[in-house]
Amino acid sequence: MERLCGPELPFWEANQTLHTERPDLPECFQLSVLSWLPCVYLWAVCPIYLFYLKKNHRGYIMMSIMNRFKTVFGLLLWVVCWTDLFYTFHELRQGHTQPPIYFVTPLVLGMTMLLATFLIQFERLRGVQSSGVLFIFWFLSVLFAVVTFRSKILQASSQNEVTDKLRFTTFYFYFGLAACELILCCFNEKPPLFSNVVTDPNPCPENTAGFLSTLTFWWFTSLAIKGYKKPLENKDLWSLNQRDSSKVMVPKLLQEWEKELAKAKSEENLSSQAVYSKPPPPTTKNMEGESSPEEVEVLLSNQKAASRQPSFLRALIKAFGPYFLIGSAYKLLQDVITFVNPQLLRMLISFTKQKGAPNWWGYSLAFLMFFTAILQTLILHRQFQYCFVTGMNIRTAVIGAIYRKALVITNAAKRSSTVGEVVNLMSVDTQRFMDLTTFLNLLWSAPLQIMVALYFLWQNLGPSVLAGLAVMIMLIPFNAVIAMKTRAYQVEQMQYKDSRIKLMNEILNGIKVLKLYAWENSFKEKVLAIREKELNVMRKTAYLGALSTMAWTSAPFMVALTTFAVFVTVDENNILDAERAFVSLSLFNILRFPLTMLPQVISSLVQASVSLNRIQRFLSHDELDPSSVDRNNTASEFSVTVVNGKFTWAKEDPPVLHNINVMVPQGSLLAVVGHVGCGKSSLISALLGEVEKLEGEVSTRGSVAYVPQQAWIQNATLRDNILFGKPYDEQKYCCVLEACALTPDLEVLPGGDMTEIGEKGINLSGGQRQRVSLARALYSDTDIYLLDDPLSAVDAHVAKHIFDNLIGPEGVLKGKTRILVTHGISFLPQVDNIMVMVEGRVSEMGSYQELLKQNGAFAEFLRNYALEDIVEEEEATEELIEEEELFDEDALSNHTDIVDNEPVINKAKRNFRRQISSISVDGENPKGRSVRRHGCSQRKHSDQQEKKVPHEMQKLIQAETAETGRVKTKVFLEYAKAVGLLLSVFICFLYGCQSAAAIGGNIWLSQWTNDALTNQTQENIHMRVGVYASLGIAQGALLLANCLLCRAYCMLRVAKLTHHDMLQGVLRAPQAFFESTPTGRILNRFSKDVDTIDSHIPDNIDIWMRTFCRGPTEGSPPHRWFDVSVLPVSSIPCFSPSRSAVGPLRLDEVVAAAGASQCLNSSC
Repeated sequence: MERLCGPELPFWEANQTLHTERPDLPECFQLSVLSWLPCVYLWAVCPIYLFYLKKNHRGYIMMSIMNRFKTVFGLLLWVVCWTDLFYTFHELRQGHTQPPIYFVTPLVLGMTMLLATFLIQFERLRGVQSSGVLFIFWFLSVLFAVVTFRSKILQASSQNEVTDKLRFTTFYFYFGLAACELILCCFNEKPPLFSNVVTDPNPCPENTAGFLSTLTFWWFTSLAIKGYKKPLENKDLWSLNQRDSSKVMVPKLLQEWEKELAKAKSEENLSSQAVYSKPPPPTTKNMEGESSPEEVEVLLSNQKAASRQPSFLRALIKAFGPYFLIGSAYKLLQDVITFVNPQLLRMLISFTKQKGAPNWWGYSLAFLMFFTAILQTLILHRQFQYCFVTGMNIRTAVIGAIYRKALVITNAAKRSSTVGEVVNLMSVDTQRFMDLTTFLNLLWSAPLQIMVALYFLWQNLGPSVLAGLAVMIMLIPFNAVIAMKTRAYQVEQMQYKDSRIKLMNEILNGIKVLKLYAWENSFKEKVLAIREKELNVMRKTAYLGALSTMAWTSAPFMVALTTFAVFVTVDENNILDAERAFVSLSLFNILRFPLTMLPQVISSLVQASVSLNRIQRFLSHDELDPSSVDRNNTASEFSVTVVNGKFTWAKEDPPVLHNINVMVPQGSLLAVVGHVGCGKSSLISALLGEVEKLEGEVSTRGSVAYVPQQAWIQNATLRDNILFGKPYDEQKYCCVLEACALTPDLEVLPGGDMTEIGEKGINLSGGQRQRVSLARALYSDTDIYLLDDPLSAVDAHVAKHIFDNLIGPEGVLKGKTRILVTHGISFLPQVDNIMVMVEGRVSEMGSYQELLKQNGAFAEFLRNYALEDIVEEEEATEELIEEEELFDEDALSNHTDIVDNEPVINKAKRNFRRQISSISVDGENPKGRSVRRHGCSQRKHSDQQEKKVPHEMQKLIQAETAETGRVKTKVFLEYAKAVGLLLSVFICFLYGCQSAAAIGGNIWLSQWTNDALTNQTQENIHMRVGVYASLGIAQGALLLANCLLCRAYCMLRVAKLTHHDMLQGVLRAPQAFFESTPTGRILNRFSKDVDTIDSHIPDNIDIWMRTFCRGPTEGSPPHRWFDVSVLPVSSIPCFSPSRSAVGPLRLDEVVAAAGASQCLNSSC
């Protein structure tokens, strides 16, 4: 640096900088290091940043006033810098030679300012609203210029005049312009012109937040203020970012998972291929001159290679790993900064011992400790944000993948994966990933912090640290054994949880039958028996968790005890003074967090690994082959074609359909008949692709609508169930209602077609549900209709009406291809073709008269079902004759008879048909009205409908609500009562004793260090070590007793009572409760919310109690004024969060409590 600055400008002077009350940096240091560092940063980052801007084009930003000011200020900075350069050349011409630094620094600064001005415009062209790169550059420039600013003022005041007025003036211009650039960088530019238009009424401000706002989370301030003023509601929350939405996350994960499946399948195919050995060329011939025969061996692998399982973990890493690694980088930076404060503390203690040291040393060290703490907090929370967002995205994607898989798995897979398992996979197992992701970085960060802390402890205490290291090494196998046992218990617990949720699902699905037979108590005992087994496993896990928590929480103290004890006993010259003690304690406190959190992370990792295997096993199930049915068959004239079809429900099961050959012409009506269990519904499932195809070909032409035997009804209005997402067409809608005989029902329903239907159509009769299902299929207006015995759930005369007006040859579906599975023989004469199935095979197929002439299986079918059909129709006729007087003559005349030449089974049946041919009324609602057979007449239906629908209808299914505002004291008291009031007080007392022992250890250690001042270190060693060890052992024993009492007894007692009361409340609830509460909501109470009460609430109560009781005095030098000053600050977190309903309990636990309360309050 002497060549650049010359001999007159030294680069460093210690007396001028450090050992003085008015420190100042040399001019050479200011002109070189302080001026060049921002320039080096910008030139180093520029290539990477330009490449990033080239790849990410967000649009074009119009030149704004702020952008103009930025550009002008940048150009002025370039002019100012090069003014100094030209002034130096002018001095050179005048004979005043200046050192080279006066040429180099203005040149470098000027070129850098031109680069910064170029970046300002290039960012505008690429749509960058806020630049973090330029903000850091201007911040560094202003920060380093502050030193020069102060230095020039000191020089001018000491010399009483300014020697170099031009450079003095240009510097202050430079400083002011750089400060203006920094201020302007804090504000955002306008959105780009060609960016996506934001139509969201409540977008998340994070997307448009500037660099400084993102760095300090200032964009979140408005929501925090709103949450302080009033309880937050769902409408107050911002919309989810597009990049975090399920439509982005789920395909991202599924894409990587499909790659894993394809890779595993290809490797499996390669491992199963046969290898053929090439025969060697003939080299010898026999006596006759013929070549000897060579055998070609087929080498089949005797030891079949184990098939490679697709790795769901690898798919998760590929999908979300890069984003998570950004958080890991922040965590690494935070870990490095963590060890700065102990070194600053060492320097601060050393400063207090030095006499005559400048006071600014202490102020500087205190400011640096404060600044590193602030910087550490900012970096740590950036890391937490990346971890939380990653966990949320993983949970979202995994839930979507499980839901998608549940729709396409084969029937064989459905046998092994019950409904309870799927519910737990989506609620409990996915939550395990989210909980783990938050602290997953501790798997590598904790060992790193431990090693670095031990390194500094070695420097502070020497080889004595090895004793503490030995203690930590001894804990590793202990914790490994606990982790393995915990994993086994976790697997067993999830099995019991699956069984319990499966049983609850069966109870809720059959709750009506269960209540009619008064089976509540017997089923409650079954559920409670499974719950008792689950609690026993949880109790064993709690024992292991208590041992692990005791070991790892006591580990920092044990390490400190053994280290200090060995340090003072191995050599009488080793004195435990304040510097060694409190710097070591600071390092031990750094060790406390990784040593405390590591067992919890390992426990979460064990639970997540169990969940990972469960999810991977579920996602690896076989799926239905979407290509089993050719849905784009345009070459054939037939709408439905099955050639040599052979089908089975599961590959390991015997086939259920054999040698199926069906060709259904366009627009025809095919009836499928046969005895119960002959394969009619299986045939419909085969046409839908829901069964495994073993042989043959299946093809359909056009769109398909399916009406199952058991109608599927949504929790929505009657109209929404029929429209099913399609636009509303009033004429078409009214036609559908009349064809499906739903018009009379609209008068009975309280809100007409806007009446809300309960889950699974619980407030509709069976016939109404089936007719709604038919109406949905009719409104969809497809090419092919697969009707799986839809007329069996309605009365005979209603079935006749539906057949005549909807399915039959003159119905609304005339011209559509219809395949009707039916047992009603009265409709068979009107169909085009009849297919008779016997034991999974097509026995006969043809028209009605052709099959009668054959006198085969069809004739046998008619003989079996004819009598039953006649009896049913006679009963229906008697009802209709009684109500015939309710109808006008016009209404009766609207119905036409069945054609005279229809085939007749017997004379009685023909006479019976003729008697009732002119009457068609809904038996379920006998206030009937006439329905025309040909077409659909509106008959002022729309006007009547408008009169019937009230403006405000009371919703049947109420929206799920959560508690908001302050957590009421009653909630805590109820929880304490469930634990037991005396036990609750005793537990709090144990927490206080545990914290008192910990604080007493610190006080005793402080007194121990005072022995060095009175030269009593060797006299009191055994007493000091003994008392310190006793306090630590007492702390560990109290912690173990507390954990066993809380987790293994009290918390499980609360979990047992809460589940028991909630189960009893649900089973005793009236039927109306199940009509207004979705099954999924109740199942969620018994799965995720029960898991929250079992696991999360005890953990959070434990953390909160330990933090509250221990307070900020942990590891701090005991001083009464320090305690008094910290007490108000420590009380802030205990009261302020309760405003937004987070308090000591997390928001989801408040929701859990509210949900449990809702179920409990439903009891009779």
